[in-house]
Amino acid sequence: MEVLWYTLAAVGAGMGTGLAGLSAATVMVPIFICLCPSFGGETGAYQATAIALASDILGSAVTARTYAKNGNIDLRRGWVMLVCILSMCIVGSYAAFVVGNVVLGNFTLFLTLCIGIRFLVMPDTSRDGRTAKGDRLDLRGILISLFFGLTIGFGTGFVGTGGGMMMLVVFTAFLGMDLKTAVGTSTFIMTFTALIASVSHIFIHPAILFEKWPVMLFCIVVVTASSLVSARFANSASGRTIGLVTGAVLTVLGASMLLLTYWLRIVDSQIIPQVLQCVVNLVLYIVPSLLVLLLVRFRTKLPSFVFRKLLHVVAITCLSIMLLVAQSWQAAALTSVLIAVAAYPILAALEARGWYGRLFVQKSPGEIKRSLLMLFCMFAVVVAVVWGWHGSPYVAAAAILMWGTGDAAAALVGIPFGRHKVMAWPVEGRKSWEGSAAMLAVSFLVGLFVLAFLGGYPLGWAILACAAGAVVGTGVELVSQSEWDTVTVPLAVVAVLLLASLL
Repeated sequence: MEVLWYTLAAVGAGMGTGLAGLSAATVMVPIFICLCPSFGGETGAYQATAIALASDILGSAVTARTYAKNGNIDLRRGWVMLVCILSMCIVGSYAAFVVGNVVLGNFTLFLTLCIGIRFLVMPDTSRDGRTAKGDRLDLRGILISLFFGLTIGFGTGFVGTGGGMMMLVVFTAFLGMDLKTAVGTSTFIMTFTALIASVSHIFIHPAILFEKWPVMLFCIVVVTASSLVSARFANSASGRTIGLVTGAVLTVLGASMLLLTYWLRIVDSQIIPQVLQCVVNLVLYIVPSLLVLLLVRFRTKLPSFVFRKLLHVVAITCLSIMLLVAQSWQAAALTSVLIAVAAYPILAALEARGWYGRLFVQKSPGEIKRSLLMLFCMFAVVVAVVWGWHGSPYVAAAAILMWGTGDAAAALVGIPFGRHKVMAWPVEGRKSWEGSAAMLAVSFLVGLFVLAFLGGYPLGWAILACAAGAVVGTGVELVSQSEWDTVTVPLAVVAVLLLASLL
């Protein structure tokens, strides 16, 4: 049975390398440590990482050669990253052996899921204003390359990722490469980093060669063949197609591996019935609310910005109600993540429908699905930190509601009545003092109601905490770029409320 898992892992690893420059370890290590009993024990994850790195050598080499034949490698902008990564991967390899199986295995599992979600959200990492191939690095580019190169180099040796995805982000988002050039350059660098890291792993733990050489040889052959085929496809396909395919594969893989790893804990903790109860509560609140809003939308002349904010309020209040009635923070956080994972592809598929644009008013293409994804993921983080770590569900609910209702009030007051624009740097210039005042007042009152009257916190403390949170949240909302206030404002309010509770 393990041969089947070896084959699937190697084929998937080769596809990831050829399509998006991902390290073989991103795919192989989770499968090996979860589904292959022979990789159990204290050094199981370390041996899996060594085999994945060895497979990466030829896989990355044939991928880089394919991209080079199509003119998609730019070492003039990647040489600093190459030097830094090579210098640090041995250090990371030794650190991985010292840390051991638990940290290494769990980190790789979560990394797989995060990479997959990242590619689904942003399938094409290229940005406007790309640099020409062969341009020299300026001082900013050198500093960026030094910082990320040293970090990625350590991670290459530590978790065996090869740094492919991280290099891809740096090359496209910071150094201005187009997607295919970034993949070609990163796989060229990965050829050498995988070689050094795999040799380091084997030198530190020589038993890998004697115990696992048939598995290693088999994986090297399959990964190389799969990488070659997928690299040829990638050079003829669009960057968006490549990103979406890679994101879908890694998201499913990461979620499956996490489920397999923690299945017994999930069953023992009775989390499944709790999640189902959270889902039922959400449905009972959301469905009637959406039906009323749809009726209002198509039967009245309600302004579009008002409808947007009403949807916003429904989403925020339903999350807060779920939080306050959930039996555990794990159930609330997991429910939010599941909704985010399910809602994003559904909305992405519906965007092509004509009624979608008439129903939802988007500031930019794809804004609704991105905002919902950020909202539910942010909510999961807030719940895990504030309730899970600090033990304060009402503080978490207050922070979410202070941001949500305050943001809605800012738009409902600022758009029709905002006559005095905030022109100070770094505010965008579209926000008004009237809207900010409305957000400040509503945030304060809602937070005070949740903490003092629902949560039972002392009134004097609640007044001071909510006043500070409202001021900070309003200020952060003023300077936050469009869409990103979904993350920045609630996290800022959470930080203030947590600090106040600790003091």
